[in-house]
Amino acid sequence: MTRIVHSPLARAAETARLINEKLPAPAVLEADAELREAEFSRYLQGVPYWQVPMRRPLWFVHRARRGIVPGDEPIEVMGGRVLDVVRRQAREHPGETIALVSHADPLNAAWILLDRRPQHEREMHRRNIHKAGMLEVEVDGETPSSWRYIPPPHVDKPATAAA
Repeated sequence: MTRIVHSPLARAAETARLINEKLPAPAVLEADAELREAEFSRYLQGVPYWQVPMRRPLWFVHRARRGIVPGDEPIEVMGGRVLDVVRRQAREHPGETIALVSHADPLNAAWILLDRRPQHEREMHRRNIHKAGMLEVEVDGETPSSWRYIPPPHVDKPATAAA
């Protein structure tokens, strides 16, 4: 791997650094704002999931149809941001192996677009990318030619976490 392009948010930058530390030779680290988290997630931040319907009523509108609440993005736009980065990196760095570090919703949206699945909320949760999961995309020129989801590795919880 020669390059790691990551969201500018701290948790994605940290993940990129952790990946880079495990490589035999350091890769170039580059932040790209197009890999940022879904804008609507800021509205939901800090609220436990079970409290969202009560404390964040616009969530119902978001769930019914993404993109109609101000600051919310439709699946096509959110996934398109990620795929635009894939195409640009393939064009600017042909033949290189590049990791993109983003967030679950943008990656799920990109996967929906690649699969040409219906662009609705159910698809965002039917087959989704879990924390530390990967969406591997092969490109032919700038065109994604194949892709697959790689689930996160199973890690046993330390004995102290189980107690």
